[in-house]
Amino acid sequence: MSVARNLRLISWFNFWADFRPYAPIAILYFSQVSGSYALGMSIYSVSQLAQSLFEVPTGVLSDRVGRKRTVVYGAVAAVCSLTFYAIGDAYLPLLIGGLFEGLARSFYSGNNDALLYDTLAEMEQRESFQEYLGRTSSMYQFALAISAVIGSLIAAFSFQLTMWVSVIPMVLSLIVSLQLVEPKAHTRTSSNVYSHLATAFHNFRKNARLRTLSIASVLSYAIGESSWLFRSTFVASLWPVWALGVAQMIGNATAAVSFYYAGRIIRRFGEYRLLVGGMSLSEAINLFGLLVPTVLSPALMAANSVFFGVNNVAKSSLIQHEFSDEQRATMGSFTSLAGSLTFAVFSFLLGALADRIGVIPALVVAVLASVIPMVMYARVLRPHDTLSK
Repeated sequence: MSVARNLRLISWFNFWADFRPYAPIAILYFSQVSGSYALGMSIYSVSQLAQSLFEVPTGVLSDRVGRKRTVVYGAVAAVCSLTFYAIGDAYLPLLIGGLFEGLARSFYSGNNDALLYDTLAEMEQRESFQEYLGRTSSMYQFALAISAVIGSLIAAFSFQLTMWVSVIPMVLSLIVSLQLVEPKAHTRTSSNVYSHLATAFHNFRKNARLRTLSIASVLSYAIGESSWLFRSTFVASLWPVWALGVAQMIGNATAAVSFYYAGRIIRRFGEYRLLVGGMSLSEAINLFGLLVPTVLSPALMAANSVFFGVNNVAKSSLIQHEFSDEQRATMGSFTSLAGSLTFAVFSFLLGALADRIGVIPALVVAVLASVIPMVMYARVLRPHDTLSK
């Protein structure tokens, strides 16, 4: 089979893997079952801690046994995750669901970008990585946008029914994963696992640019993702439950467009102006929406996701160019490992902070914290960058 079919299959896999009707009400559902915002956010923390635990082993597994098998393993874990979430009449099934979600994400992280990169390498189109990464990643956002509306309408009748409906697209993503073709550009390594890890770690240690980009990406992910997942609690204070999906739809739809055209936009404006300028404007809009809360705030804050796609493609592309071919998935997993651990801590603290001082003040703190990765990106990407490798 031609490896070129992967480009279409990756897009469909991304669509079904992130077709999650429960997303707009997840934190409300978790908090309702567990009894507090802190415990509700702890499900996300558990998921990320599980991802941290499995992150490097699954990255090594990908480099050793292949990209396709790793995607399939992740899809199986995702089905198990949503099943336990749907059972979730108590805190324990939610925790088990979080563990499986973390396992699924650990199989995907590092591996799925490497699958796309290796596919393009075999097709001799490496230079098109940004463009194809943007297009395939846009399917995540299209799926989230469509499923958000469906999910919020179902949630108006039953939160748990929304969770059971969410199991179906996970099964479809598993079916798609079985159709993928293993790229020949990926050469399985039979070297000692510890030597493989040591080599990957050495590449991080000697490459200052990679370290700075990775740390900035980790902090940006932990702060931004925690805030986005928790934002439904803010939206719920202004809009009814059935409308929560509208805010998610606006955010995901604008992000999808941003992902789709990311390659062209990056070539036109460059990473520095997009990452530093885009992130600054985005967080300024978030801050305004929180400090001047009106019925329009959720839509305004969701619309600034127009920066999300292009910035994520820029971050991933910058990091992929610094990775070595032999440890591409393993090095990606190191970065994801750090991101998972940081997210696990920050998301729980965000929930606990909201329990103590309120939802809006907690989200304001998150916006202020986002200045840290902005400064790091400004340093490493500034014109006439002098940061040596």
